[in-house]
Amino acid sequence: MSAPTPETAELAAATDTHVAVTNADSARASLETLRSEIAKAVVGQDPAVTGLVVALLCRGHVLLEGVPGVAKTLLVRALAASLELDTKRVQFTPDLMPSDVTGSLVYDARTAEFSFQPGPVFTNLLLADEINRTPPKTQSSLLEAMEERQVTIDGSPRPLPDPFLVAATQNPVEYEGTYPLPEAQLDRFLLKLTVPLPSREDEINVLTRHAEGFNPRDLKAAGIRPVAGPADLEAARKAVATTSVSPEIAAYVVDFCRATRESPSLTLGASPRGATALLSTARAWAWLTGRDYVTPDDVKALALPTLRHRIQLRPEAEMEGVTADSVITAVLAHVPVPR
Repeated sequence: MSAPTPETAELAAATDTHVAVTNADSARASLETLRSEIAKAVVGQDPAVTGLVVALLCRGHVLLEGVPGVAKTLLVRALAASLELDTKRVQFTPDLMPSDVTGSLVYDARTAEFSFQPGPVFTNLLLADEINRTPPKTQSSLLEAMEERQVTIDGSPRPLPDPFLVAATQNPVEYEGTYPLPEAQLDRFLLKLTVPLPSREDEINVLTRHAEGFNPRDLKAAGIRPVAGPADLEAARKAVATTSVSPEIAAYVVDFCRATRESPSLTLGASPRGATALLSTARAWAWLTGRDYVTPDDVKALALPTLRHRIQLRPEAEMEGVTADSVITAVLAHVPVPR
């Protein structure tokens, strides 16, 4: 068999590049249809849908915060149905044990041996419902799964499926009977998305759908079908990894995060991990919007959901009504934007 000529090698490389671009474009088109597909079940939560897609592209996890009854759980279930991903739900309660999440060794009397019984964490999309209703001991059972993509039982690491995403919902911390997540665990979430109450028009739309027979427990009857899958996510992730970041953009992210550490309203600013997360989410957003490079506007668009849970307000600032979002917005306004 003759060795390939330089012309043949060049043609093969060009063909591979074309296939990669085609796959990336197809994946982007599939992910763009998610909004309309999920909208068949969830009304008026486009920013939350986009945030969940960004987290999937970045292999991150999402914390959804909102008052009860704003469709946080329905949103995650609709996303899983639209992406044809396996999903499991855990209702976090004060008496939930870590083994109820990760799984445990179970003794089999017939074989006189212990066998591993996987917990609900062994899935593609884990819905941790009302995660702040359970004590810190059980909350921390997710730390290894979220960071290492594995669970260690009796000294044996057991890998989790890929893709794997934890979508945790929580009620605002001022509600009674909640256990605020510690900073170490909050930092494991790539994004914190707020799910607001719907507008009057959206709420009328919700009631109209229910009056017409919509059943939130039956997504197939609502017409939701898979419009993308794991292969699309993998192609999209490879494309995001090639999205270019100029030295000026990298410096802009660093300057912004360092400025949060100097804010008089904060006791804790964004860490280097927060800066890395912001750059990662900005790249994913740039690719989703059809570009192969990151702009300052991409950084600004993802600053709030990426950093609002990674900074800590001073008590006196909280008493004055200052919020994490207002501090981030103020810092963004003062950091010079590269041209």
